[in-house]
Amino acid sequence: MSNRSRIAALFFLGVAGVMGYLISSGRISLSAAPEEKKTASEKGLQPGEPGYTQSLEGVFLPNPIPKFGGEINLNAYQSKSWWPSITVPPKGAPNILLIMTDDVGFGAPSTFGGVIPTPTMDRIAKMGLRYNMFHSTALCSPTRAALITGRNHHSVHTGVITELATGFPGYDSLFGKDTATIAEPLRQNGYGTSWFGKNHNVPAFQASQIGPFDMWPNSQGFDYFYGFVGGDTSQWQPNLFRNTSPIEPFVGKPGWNLTTAQADDAIGWLKQLNEIAPEKPFLCYYVPGGTHAPHHPTPEWIKKFEGKFDGGWNDLRDRIFANQKKLGVIPADARMTPWPKDLLPEWNTLNADQKKMYARQAEVYAAYLAYTDYEIGRVVQAVEDMGKLDNTLIIYISGDNGSSAEGTTIGTPNEVASFNGVNVPVEAQLKNFYDIWGSDKTYPHMSVAWSWAFDTPFKWTKQVASHFGGTRQGMCMAWPKRIKDAGGIRQQFHHVIDIVPTIYEATGIPQPASVNGVPQRPIEGVSMAYTWDKANANVPSTHKTQYFEMFGNRALYHEGWIAVTVPIQPPWNITSNPAPNVVDGYKWELYDLSKDFSEYEDVAAANPDKLRELKELFLVQAAKYNVLPLDNSVVSRMLTPRPSTVAGRTVFTYSGELSGIPHDCAPSLLNKSYSLTAEVEIPDGGAEGMINTQGGRFGGYGFYLLKGKPVFTWNLVDLQRMKWEGKDALTPGKHTVAFEFTSDGPGFGKGGTGVLKVDGKEVANQKMVRTIPFTLQWDETFDIGIDTGTPVDDKDYKTPFRFTGKLSKLTVQLKPTALTPQEKKAIQDKNGKRD
Repeated sequence: MSNRSRIAALFFLGVAGVMGYLISSGRISLSAAPEEKKTASEKGLQPGEPGYTQSLEGVFLPNPIPKFGGEINLNAYQSKSWWPSITVPPKGAPNILLIMTDDVGFGAPSTFGGVIPTPTMDRIAKMGLRYNMFHSTALCSPTRAALITGRNHHSVHTGVITELATGFPGYDSLFGKDTATIAEPLRQNGYGTSWFGKNHNVPAFQASQIGPFDMWPNSQGFDYFYGFVGGDTSQWQPNLFRNTSPIEPFVGKPGWNLTTAQADDAIGWLKQLNEIAPEKPFLCYYVPGGTHAPHHPTPEWIKKFEGKFDGGWNDLRDRIFANQKKLGVIPADARMTPWPKDLLPEWNTLNADQKKMYARQAEVYAAYLAYTDYEIGRVVQAVEDMGKLDNTLIIYISGDNGSSAEGTTIGTPNEVASFNGVNVPVEAQLKNFYDIWGSDKTYPHMSVAWSWAFDTPFKWTKQVASHFGGTRQGMCMAWPKRIKDAGGIRQQFHHVIDIVPTIYEATGIPQPASVNGVPQRPIEGVSMAYTWDKANANVPSTHKTQYFEMFGNRALYHEGWIAVTVPIQPPWNITSNPAPNVVDGYKWELYDLSKDFSEYEDVAAANPDKLRELKELFLVQAAKYNVLPLDNSVVSRMLTPRPSTVAGRTVFTYSGELSGIPHDCAPSLLNKSYSLTAEVEIPDGGAEGMINTQGGRFGGYGFYLLKGKPVFTWNLVDLQRMKWEGKDALTPGKHTVAFEFTSDGPGFGKGGTGVLKVDGKEVANQKMVRTIPFTLQWDETFDIGIDTGTPVDDKDYKTPFRFTGKLSKLTVQLKPTALTPQEKKAIQDKNGKRD
């Protein structure tokens, strides 16, 4: 025997010994190992022949490499070839079209009584079923993580949006390989898988072009991704990716809009899959940016809604409520919750200018929702045109949470401003933005009062996990081949974690015990398939218990009862931190949902034992699912240090051209002193262009040469622009251009003094009264030698504004963040540090 043969024999004996130990110790069960079974798609082929198909059995993925079934002799003529079979799903497994819109209240779409036409959702409801007790987590990233994994949001490390991640297991946004998305098992069982639209699950600190990419869609089981990464983006100039590569298909295309482009791309992918492999089923996860701010419909859609909201938000609530009763999507005895007069004005108290501006905000929002639904309809129609609608399970969830209150009580033409605590007065909105509201010159959001109305008949809004205004979503499900109670309504209590087990049951694919060698945590939801039959229309829900928690607001549902905390501050106070007594500082209420659909009547006083039981059960659930420690802060979490590529660094150097570095992976100039120093070489004839920028039209800075003259511009959330400008153009040759800023801190948003220098000589000196405290425009990137997206000043230049000289070196140097002791302590607490 040769040395090579001896080594091979010893290797296999070692493997056999390890396997024997694992089997004898019960760690591996041979009976549970994946096997293959024939399906009707064999078409007369025999095992080992090209094209022979089989479905997998068992709960371990991937399937073990099959033993070679042919024959090998000395030459090919005396040997028999053998090919592994092609994996296909179980016979009859449906296509899956999983749709979810963004920030849509229960009462917004026409399907659930709203005045905004959503004919596509209406169509799904008429083909299948409407669910009126379906729930989200109350916020974007958490709902999305729960939806695609079938586990609670804290279980998958996403107790809050990724931009607010903190270093605790329920909140670090690093959901692990032990909680695979639904896409990975479906892909390994023969599905084509794709994701279109919003991805708010890549950790913000891992979103750069160097990765790591293991939490991007392509590493989570999705063969194809076309969309944006983050909470929201401009629909006119989005921060867009194809798989992991940034793309700018909007450049040079006036009127281009992502809402349409996303549908085009999804239709193209479905068509391609159908024509190349017509028998291959698909999972298409379709999650458009609509209707999260910025509200960016096209002009023709806005025109359809002019004058439709002149009656105001109180009248709108009444109309929605009446429609809901008429449609039967709320019980006949459901009661409208009171208008919060202490928080929001009634329409009849407003003056004419306020009414005009607020009505415009709602017109644009309604246009955006209708436009979004229309484009979803094009995707559904494409499935029908391919002849695949009958065997497609369509799940259409209206909103990943309730209607958003992030526009503040007066609305805003620029959401970046509101996230920095800046309100734009209604008078200024009307004068400067009314005619362009919804265009790419705005980043708009509507008044909270509209959001509250679109959540009819419930209380509260997005972010408030304790009440149904934040968590109750209209949802429709259709599968013509299987669901026969067309147009039916279901009132069983369910949650987004129930979608994954429903898909598993529909496809016949078992929930995996191991994926890619990693044991899986159990699915925490339950299948909703039992609700499909008309005979089960009124049976009790199989989802018995569900906790809710977001920013300290919390609730516990159990067998028809729900205990909830009362928010201690409204969610539209974005930039303030509430009182820290998050455990005991909240009042609790109790509702009997068997008699009270809308959480109208608090019965805590009459049922103290039931309230105590549910409060204790919440703590049990919180401990089980990584909810602890409770945290009701926002701003301090926004500024918490995270393990990004910039963590701990104070000096950054770049050269040449580099673009697309996302917000959390770039040096931050906020709340500190800093300097930017560029070593440039100017050719004969002069140069201009961008040296460095971060942000864009709605907040950020730019350091550039304009007609050869150095300029540094701070765009203060599109309300003011501060400029430092040199008087003379740079002459040909090498120069050093620098901008130095000395902060007046400590404190958020403090002013300071900026100095622009050329070759060490001061050429401009100016005081800033204030600076941006919390965030620059998040859908724009940190660019060197070019400006992607939108300009920081449209009057100075147009993108891409490439630097036409040579940028030999750019150095960004940061001083320590200048915060008050109280601000610093709040952030240290989130990072687990103590002085």
